[in-house]
Amino acid sequence: MNKYRFMGIAIFVSAVWLCGAQRLAAQQASESGIPAHLVVTVEPHHGSDVPVINREEVMVYEGKERDTVTEWIPAQGDHAALELMVLLDDGSNISLGTQLDDLRKFINEQTASTMVGVAYMQNGIAKVEQNLTSDHALAAKALRLPMGIRGVNGSPYFSLTDLIKRWPASTGRREIIMASDGIDLYYGTGDLQDPYLDEAIDVAQRSGILVSAIYTPGAGHLGHSYWQAYWGQLYLARLAEMTGGEAYYIGFNGPPVAFTPYLDDFTRRLSHQYLLTFLAKPPKKAGWQTVKLRTEVPKVDLISAGRVWVSPEGK
Repeated sequence: MNKYRFMGIAIFVSAVWLCGAQRLAAQQASESGIPAHLVVTVEPHHGSDVPVINREEVMVYEGKERDTVTEWIPAQGDHAALELMVLLDDGSNISLGTQLDDLRKFINEQTASTMVGVAYMQNGIAKVEQNLTSDHALAAKALRLPMGIRGVNGSPYFSLTDLIKRWPASTGRREIIMASDGIDLYYGTGDLQDPYLDEAIDVAQRSGILVSAIYTPGAGHLGHSYWQAYWGQLYLARLAEMTGGEAYYIGFNGPPVAFTPYLDDFTRRLSHQYLLTFLAKPPKKAGWQTVKLRTEVPKVDLISAGRVWVSPEGK
């Protein structure tokens, strides 16, 4: 009996200690805030010269309340690690094939700290042709002509969501550059209420993944439909804006002449990124917190996702 009584007391004491530790952690989080993380791109108003920005020059607001910035680390040197996926739409017009050399050059010019993967949007999934690899030549070799069949990918946002959900967690930056017409055949396109686009944005933001997009026409009639092209480009722009990426489009005059100007700009953006950590206000329950970034440095903008997911437990 003494043995079992002792075990019972030990279990009771352990439970009391655990509850106390959890309450203490919650109290400390309530007093100091919940650590939240964003990848931030510094974008100049004009030209390509980007000034150095220090931590004390960065401000994060939730509404009118200012949060404490605890880390502002340049994504360089020991912190330059990047996982980059090139995601192409298999329903694209065959003209995408003329851009493959530009994409190969872009991949081969990535820094040694960048791992590159290649996937194609197909039947609502991301068909991975090459997993993330430090062998840039191998990744570039995985590029191929799109199937060029309208409908082979009903919604680019299904494939994007699939890619992100299967992406292993990482402590480094994670970004996607995708080429698509942005048209969602499943939803029908024509307003800003597309639930599949919203889900892709939510999943990307929860995962801390930045998505940039290059508009390229799809195959068939929709590839030159003004109405569909308008909404497709608008969807891609919203996706990039909400996740902290950049959208590249050309209007309605056919496919881009070359991807190189867009890819060069994207590469410049990668070299002007910072890893931001700040203390978000502790919420009563897990949910999205809208944030706005400001800086005292003139003539630059701080580009990031516009919200972070925060839970009382900091998970």
